[in-house]
Amino acid sequence: MPFINEHNGHNVSHRAPHILNVLERRYDAQFYRSIAAIMDLRHKYLGDKYIFVRGEEMIPILKGLGAREDDFEFVKEISDLTGPDPTLDYRSVTYGRYCIDPETRSIRRLESQPYTLTVQEDYKRHDSGVPRMFDETPLDMQGNTVVQALMLFKALVFQGVRVAPRDGLDYSSPSWICTMFNARTHTFKKGGIFGEPALEGVHSDGSDHTMTVFLSSKNMRADSAVTFMHDNEEMTGIQTGETNPTLIRGRVHHQHFLDTLVFVDHDFKHSVTSVYQLDTAQPASRDMLVVFTRRPKLAEHVSGYVDTMELHTTESLHLPMWLP
Repeated sequence: MPFINEHNGHNVSHRAPHILNVLERRYDAQFYRSIAAIMDLRHKYLGDKYIFVRGEEMIPILKGLGAREDDFEFVKEISDLTGPDPTLDYRSVTYGRYCIDPETRSIRRLESQPYTLTVQEDYKRHDSGVPRMFDETPLDMQGNTVVQALMLFKALVFQGVRVAPRDGLDYSSPSWICTMFNARTHTFKKGGIFGEPALEGVHSDGSDHTMTVFLSSKNMRADSAVTFMHDNEEMTGIQTGETNPTLIRGRVHHQHFLDTLVFVDHDFKHSVTSVYQLDTAQPASRDMLVVFTRRPKLAEHVSGYVDTMELHTTESLHLPMWLP
């Protein structure tokens, strides 16, 4: 039985972590149904440079990769473990770095490092260029097989997809750096808290492939947090309502558990509208996983000096990976 413990003002249910071993699924017919579905999505990704998958489609795909039945309920509450964002008062976050290594066919946890995005990477905000540290991804999240299956799903979708190279990244490396955020955005107008999933307006995230996954929400109005993808000609830093409609290349809306968007980050800029309260007397919240994947940074990159490949010493992960 899980036990209850206080964390950041929440009652949090703790349980033993599990490691998904996708290699054990190779003799299960559901695994191959999942692989076939992922390959269909990958084909669409190759052409459109983005896919949006409804949660009802994601659930059987993740189960086929080995996600445990009970972990689907636990992952809905994982955002209770998030901690304060150092530069935004309406958001709480946990953050972890991982290496996706096709050569060893594994995903491993890397040591924590400051996180920095810059104007040069099409990220224009008050904290652009500021190294930020967040609470680290807890074992309850890392040990959730739904989260692990999502990382495998993304790796299968983007592996071998050619992208326009970003300055300062090492495209000769076979490895990928995967940064995973669990972000809870809050809105409570009476308390002066206005939740903006993308306060920076139109932006990019300095990655090659970005994945965003809806986990849950409370008291959130149905028209909240719509994601728009814009042509790279759109002006960085302007709000969604100020954008040129002719430069919009896609519109998606995460509304249901495990609704998932994957897109080539350097092929688009994107923006997300605000989080609104349904009942204005009660706070609203929106819980997401946001997963950035890119090649390792070269020394000349503005934050290349902190992009190490050293493994995490206290909360290790070695996740077997199957690639066709």
